[in-house]
Amino acid sequence: MVVLHYTAMPTAEDALARLCAPEHQVSAHWLIAEDGRVWRMVPEELRAWHAGAGAWGAVGDVNSHSIGIELANTGAHPFPEPQMRALEALLSGVLARWRIPPERVIGHSDMAPDRKSDPGPRFDWRRLARAGLSVWPGNGAQGGQGPARFMEAARRFGYAFPLEQVLPAFRLRFRPWRLDAPLEAEDIALIEALARRYPCLDPDRANPH
Repeated sequence: MVVLHYTAMPTAEDALARLCAPEHQVSAHWLIAEDGRVWRMVPEELRAWHAGAGAWGAVGDVNSHSIGIELANTGAHPFPEPQMRALEALLSGVLARWRIPPERVIGHSDMAPDRKSDPGPRFDWRRLARAGLSVWPGNGAQGGQGPARFMEAARRFGYAFPLEQVLPAFRLRFRPWRLDAPLEAEDIALIEALARRYPCLDPDRANPH
């Protein structure tokens, strides 16, 4: 899989220095600056320390099953056009090289919602989905209420945490304009649409990435 992050640092150069400093014990395979510059930090076939504790579907050791891409962004502003174009070009190559389906491109907040919020509410997931580089739920069929129904579909899609952590992570990615609202029928309709179309792959039967 691919995990997208933001650096939460003032500049790409600050992030580059931190990712290259052994004492911080953090790394990623790729770093993309706001102006579209791209640095390869770790060869894709090697493990990088970018994800930390968390899970997606049945994958618990996400670092060993993923490629990490850091986007230079504080988390408080939109991702510039040159950066998004560079990301699309990079992702296209990564997915082709490793035969990764678009549903396996996730955010750090998807696999660690208890402690992470990146790439955050300003990231354009819909744009990636239009390019075939991630997924978007489209229109869900209305009907049904309740957290149990939401969580059943959320687990099939890949979320592996309780409702109080999954709902904010789901909203960050798919409904950032409703971050503070209680669970709604629209949430259930959209997560069910995602789970029907993109059930989480069984890592025992699929490419480990």
